[in-house]
Amino acid sequence: MPRNLDMTALRSFVTVADAGGVTKASGFLNLTQSAVSMQLKRLEENIGVSLLDRTARRLSLTGAGEQMLGYARRMLELNDEVLGRLTSKDYEGELTLGVPHDIVYPAIPQVLQRFNAAYPRMKVQLMSSYTSRLKQMFGRGEIDVILTTENSLDPGGETLRERPLIWVGATEGQVWKQRPLRLAFEHNCIFRKSVQTALDSDGISWEMAVESDSTRTIEASVSADLAIHACIEGTEPPYVERIAHQGALPDLPSVKINMYGADISGDEPTNALTDLVHQAFGSI
Repeated sequence: MPRNLDMTALRSFVTVADAGGVTKASGFLNLTQSAVSMQLKRLEENIGVSLLDRTARRLSLTGAGEQMLGYARRMLELNDEVLGRLTSKDYEGELTLGVPHDIVYPAIPQVLQRFNAAYPRMKVQLMSSYTSRLKQMFGRGEIDVILTTENSLDPGGETLRERPLIWVGATEGQVWKQRPLRLAFEHNCIFRKSVQTALDSDGISWEMAVESDSTRTIEASVSADLAIHACIEGTEPPYVERIAHQGALPDLPSVKINMYGADISGDEPTNALTDLVHQAFGSI
């Protein structure tokens, strides 16, 4: 008799793979960590193979897991398309969502995917830029909803999370031990001043070794162990890790992740989008 794969378990598996772990995935799925773990175990027992390498330092997929991931994505896409096409209301149009470069991952891809499944005829235009530019565009009515990273909250906004800045560098990197300390930041990054102030207060000499308008340039330089960077805890980019400096570097201040544009009454798609943003950033 043919066996059937559990779509809920498949969704848990894909979300864990995308989020990089059960903890973050549980927030995206609105489930407890134990519930997500049970879903993964049920899926592995159903097909009779291990999908996750649980002996590795970081979550990784087995060979069978990599193969299953491709199948699972296709099955979920078709499942969501069927439900979206046949059961959704005929909402059509476009929303623009503005997000700073450094908090696009890991939350925003999940938001876009889930919104598209619920409103397949709606288009979400993602605008990624600096907080200051996003607030200017929002003020001119060019963006429907924006997220910001800032120290305060303006009227009409709400704080989704407040998290500390952390030092990040290359995996097993050593450049953080050098003096002057080599830093890598975008020209318009609002974290630069806070980082420099903290270093000056602790009497640590530093130099801006890498400057760019490109987030990718900064990430590549840091992952190559040419300099270190600071980001919001929980939003570390790939190929870098939190520096275990044991007090050799100063603690950094906290930053608010704010949202503006969630007060549009009667607009179901916009309300749905902001609800998904709430859920996603609640897991960071």
